[in-house]
Amino acid sequence: MANPSASSPRLATYFHVHLVSDSTGETLNAMARAVCARFDNVLPIEHIYALVRSQRQLDRALGDIEEAPGVVIHTIVDDKLRHALEEGCRRMDMPCIPALDPLVGALSHYLGASTTTRVGAHLRLDNDYFNRMDALNYAIGHDDGQGGQDLDRADVVLVGVSRTSKTPTCIYLAHRGVRAANVPLVPGRSPPERLFQLNSALVVGLTVSPDRLIQIRRNRLLSLKEERESSYIDVDAVRDEIVQARRLYERHGWPVIDVTRRSVEETAAAILNLLHGGHGQVEVLG
Repeated sequence: MANPSASSPRLATYFHVHLVSDSTGETLNAMARAVCARFDNVLPIEHIYALVRSQRQLDRALGDIEEAPGVVIHTIVDDKLRHALEEGCRRMDMPCIPALDPLVGALSHYLGASTTTRVGAHLRLDNDYFNRMDALNYAIGHDDGQGGQDLDRADVVLVGVSRTSKTPTCIYLAHRGVRAANVPLVPGRSPPERLFQLNSALVVGLTVSPDRLIQIRRNRLLSLKEERESSYIDVDAVRDEIVQARRLYERHGWPVIDVTRRSVEETAAAILNLLHGGHGQVEVLG
């Protein structure tokens, strides 16, 4: 007799995860989500306690934790608060996990150096922070061909037909401190002449398979409730767009990245590799 449970999908397991941080909690939140994603059918109910820097704030967090038992993960630096959190979790018989301890301990042993006890030391307003803000402002101001006269300030300029992930890739690069602009290739319209006069900026051509591009564009039109057929999703027209774009890249010797099967993060990583490793010839990264 067949087991009825073998064919039925397994129900998701929900559990409470309490993230306690003496800073913004962004690092802790990203780590928790990355770990939980490793488990199938497991859905965490997140409770975030950011900027916990006093006993009163910690007591409030412990009260909430007691009402929704689960797993506690923290990045508390202050020894007194850390001990109070661990003791509170021990009384409630809940696991209390110091998220950064294994990595910090390994690096401390390797470097032979002690760690700082400054709260939020990794988030200080240093030059890197201001560089990222400048890069983000630049990406927004130079999206979709805007600010063409200022392209020479870019670290990288992305070129591609519509819907090749130019904008999200530029924003992602900006968060890494890279000033990125993007220039769309529009059928029947020449790219700005300034694009061909750049000396220091890396120009990268983005390409994609016609089938994938048509699918993305169709979804875009549906989201806009646009049902009319047009050359925007015509198979022959789309193929011609991509061919013309590839010819432009080859003519100017720009490196090319195929984004068909790449996430934005993977495309950005490939661009960073090009920035750090030279770009003397066309390289198709599939």
